[in-house]
Amino acid sequence: MNKIAMIAGMAVVATGATADVLLEIDLSTANQVTISATSGLASQSASTSTFTGFLLADFFATPGAGFGGVLGADSGDLTTFNNPSDGTPSGFVGSSSVGLNIWSFSSDSTVTVDAGAQAFSGSATWTLDALQYADFLDGATSGDIYFGADTDDDIGNGAILIGQYNVVPAPSALALLGMGGMVATRRRR
Repeated sequence: MNKIAMIAGMAVVATGATADVLLEIDLSTANQVTISATSGLASQSASTSTFTGFLLADFFATPGAGFGGVLGADSGDLTTFNNPSDGTPSGFVGSSSVGLNIWSFSSDSTVTVDAGAQAFSGSATWTLDALQYADFLDGATSGDIYFGADTDDDIGNGAILIGQYNVVPAPSALALLGMGGMVATRRRR
């Protein structure tokens, strides 16, 4: 009986548990990005300062892409589910990082997520210039979220993987929609 249980356990490990999608990134409006919380559950408990925040790993195609510094949200209440929003979520990209860091989003100095509980709440919207928006479109369509990380080098230094992010619709789908609109316009003439 123990062999059967062990084989069944190995099968579960082999298939791998997938982490919940905790954040959705919406790029459907030109020159704008909106990040919204889902009801996804954190895979691990974690704590960090709001100054450090969390990192959307491998978000950009090139290091230091997009704004290459700090970006303040136009509006938003994006925060961890356990902590109140201060209404000022900021984005950050380090000069040698391909991750998008979200920080300064809560009035609490320390923010937390609990394993098996909803990780985030709310949403935030940032206005981008055309070059920044292009960098967002060239980036990943999904990836890992690390809590307690503001740049890529934090991933190996104690940052905790808590879940996934998805870009909706995927940037490639946006390009196809744009091409479809051009074809439709061309056919009418």
